[in-house]
Amino acid sequence: MATMSESDRPKDVHPIGKKNPNLPFHPAVRAGDFIFISGQVAKDEQGNMCAGPIEEQTRWTIECLRRILALEGAGLQHIVRVTTYLDDARDFGRYNRVFAEYFPEGMLARTTVEARAVIDTKIEMDAIAYLPRT
Repeated sequence: MATMSESDRPKDVHPIGKKNPNLPFHPAVRAGDFIFISGQVAKDEQGNMCAGPIEEQTRWTIECLRRILALEGAGLQHIVRVTTYLDDARDFGRYNRVFAEYFPEGMLARTTVEARAVIDTKIEMDAIAYLPRT
């Protein structure tokens, strides 16, 4: 099986954030004008899991997105696409109210699905942001 080396990667693609040595991906990748954020869960600034109701976990998860975007000089306003995975679809309304606090204009595309693969958390989100390079 062939593996990709760093020299094979396009020059305008680079990782963002510190890679967990136990996982084969980075928190995000910049590809040209786009930032692709890997699935994030409810963690504080030190990387500790945050328990609590769906509203609290939604806030912590969105704050994880914010912290990763800040590494590239971007913010939540640059997000154009979000996929949300909920452990329990019955949490949708409460999650959606918190989501609307952070994205009141709704100027993004979004999909929300129930996913039983979400472990030890009620929510996971990935996102795509658009921020042209200067």
